[in-house]
Amino acid sequence: MYRFLLTPRWWGINVFVLLAIPFCVFMGSWQLSRFEGRVHDSRAATKQAASDQHERARPLDSMLPVDKATSGRRVTASGTYGKQLLVPGRRLDDRNGFYVLTLLHTGSGKALPVVRGWLPGTADAAKAPAPPSGEVTVTGALQASETPGDNGVSAQGGLPAGQTAAISSASLVNLVPDRLYDAWVTLDRADAGMKAVPATAPDGTGLDLKAFQNLGYTGEWFVFAGFVVFMWFRLVRREAEAARDAALGLVPQEAPEPAVP
Repeated sequence: MYRFLLTPRWWGINVFVLLAIPFCVFMGSWQLSRFEGRVHDSRAATKQAASDQHERARPLDSMLPVDKATSGRRVTASGTYGKQLLVPGRRLDDRNGFYVLTLLHTGSGKALPVVRGWLPGTADAAKAPAPPSGEVTVTGALQASETPGDNGVSAQGGLPAGQTAAISSASLVNLVPDRLYDAWVTLDRADAGMKAVPATAPDGTGLDLKAFQNLGYTGEWFVFAGFVVFMWFRLVRREAEAARDAALGLVPQEAPEPAVP
């Protein structure tokens, strides 16, 4: 009854099934490993953030460039404050508000963007406290330049003068004449009248949408593998039933074509 499995047509079907199933399982396992990797990175980043709060601050230049290993680490830098900008549309403690961002001119000739704190409400330069004058030393968490449109960072353009949507050298270079570090710092302790902005985990380490997409793709690939198996058994059953009916003479005869007068 199952001799049809040895026909050239079924050889092709069988080879496809034998290749498709392990491929789907492999892809599902790979997507699952990606998700597990993101979970591990998220836990490591959370643990690192907790330990970073108590570690000794290191000189800024020794921690550059910013990567997964240095993001969130405590750094220190000295210089004088210069131009101040506002970063609207930032939430803290489930409230809308804005960051107060001030450029710190360092001895290296570059300016370091420093988030001195957060204030609630609509971005308003009149609300933002003026930066301290003279030489200052800042200590805070090192952060990588933001990418507009990612992780909740606004990609809005056309903001009023003195505001920026993203804290990145690529965005700030159009607003200030200074040479900029490709990084920024959020102070451990906000300046008077403001709340400190907590450090964020580096890109690719949080349980964000991409992580759950990996988990969703895992399910899809395993479903595909199951679907291939299901369809193979269904085709085999249908072919076997057709062969059995033919052996019993139950195959309906084709109606003869009507004679042409």
